[in-house]
Amino acid sequence: QVQLVESGGGLVQAGGSLRLSCAASGAPLEDYAIGWFRQAPGKEREGIVCFSSRDDSTYYANSVKGRFTITRDNAKNTVYLQMNSLKPEDTAVYYCAVKAGLFIDSAQAMCVEDAIAPMGYWGQGTQVTVSS
Repeated sequence: QVQLVESGGGLVQAGGSLRLSCAASGAPLEDYAIGWFRQAPGKEREGIVCFSSRDDSTYYANSVKGRFTITRDNAKNTVYLQMNSLKPEDTAVYYCAVKAGLFIDSAQAMCVEDAIAPMGYWGQGTQVTVSS
């Protein structure tokens, strides 16, 4: 069983930055594919940044490419999402998810919500609000 706890969300002005954290317990993140997802009001949850432990690849959705960066601190068993140049359309609840790396073929495959279940884990989410 893996527990994920996100933090770092908040209110920021357009153009600003935030760093989200996803702290894991119960298993080492280095063995897992990792995904950051977000869900805006009235929209489906979408995968925006994902990492595959199988081939060390990273996938960025076009909407965040060049602005968001995923990093991982194995010593702290924590993954981060650095978000720069934030836009009002980035307003959403942000979730991290993990799944054992052997079950995920690629980073892009990890960024599909349906890929997480079964045998994957979600955090509780953290709200990010970007004001114009």
